[in-house]
Amino acid sequence: MGTPEFSVPALNRILQTDHKVIAVYTQPDKLVGRGRIPTPSPIKKIALENGLGLFQPIRLRESAEVAKLVDLKPDLIVVVAYGQILTQSVLDIPKYGCLNIHPSLLPKYRGASPIASAILAGEEETGVTIMKMDAGMDTGPIVSQFIVHIEPNDTTESLSTRLAEVGARLLHETFDMWFDGSLTPQAQDDNKVINTATISKEDGAIDWNMGASEISRRIRAFYPWPGCYTRWQGKLLKIIEAVPLHKEKDLEVGRVIALSNDQPASVGIGTGDGILGLIDVQLEGKRVMNSAEFIRGQQGFVGSKLGENT
Repeated sequence: MGTPEFSVPALNRILQTDHKVIAVYTQPDKLVGRGRIPTPSPIKKIALENGLGLFQPIRLRESAEVAKLVDLKPDLIVVVAYGQILTQSVLDIPKYGCLNIHPSLLPKYRGASPIASAILAGEEETGVTIMKMDAGMDTGPIVSQFIVHIEPNDTTESLSTRLAEVGARLLHETFDMWFDGSLTPQAQDDNKVINTATISKEDGAIDWNMGASEISRRIRAFYPWPGCYTRWQGKLLKIIEAVPLHKEKDLEVGRVIALSNDQPASVGIGTGDGILGLIDVQLEGKRVMNSAEFIRGQQGFVGSKLGENT
């Protein structure tokens, strides 16, 4: 059971084993673009390519859908970013339970945004947890874990890619020990729980009163979605990549300055604590470009002030 690209490595790894995938569950096709074209999930594409049984219930909790799953008689259900909460009636179906791949070191960062939240918090490491699912939100006992280092330039996109591959490998390594009973799940420590919330588009708005390091983490955490953005001359300006630089107390918050050639960025923005150097930006209606190229075409940018109402 999975839906986004993050789920694909796990399904592909299972298909390389001697275990038989009797069915794939994924979310209904999403309507995409102005034409509202039904678009299959990445997991659906893999299922179709491999001739696997495919189910896309709108609500798996409905009794008729649960009955279909009972008829399949699965020994194990693997859940990876499926997008629906499984009821106890579903969790009780397989003999060996339901295993979930979660991209954090539980009990830290339960919930909807574990990868972005780890970057936002300035963590130096995160990881993957395989847990036996219960009726709670990421509360089940831990079966196995693997630690992954967070690189200084990691975004949610790059870190997700690594964690998906690590999770697939860890699942494969866990399978045989899970089936022969040699693994004993360990209860999570409720005193160490950190919960995460769903990210909204509004979270990407930059408050220049924040420090440069915090804004930099937000840019990385919110890439590729919702992206971090500000406004310049009434247009949306996305900050694709940036770096915190030396502190300069007298620089006005939101003010744009030119930087010397020895800096990694051509322009900097005053923040509540230090300067944020802009590396790549995208003005509304334009392509992504580096800051040096951008200021050549937008000569009024240096010296201006960024913010929601400018």
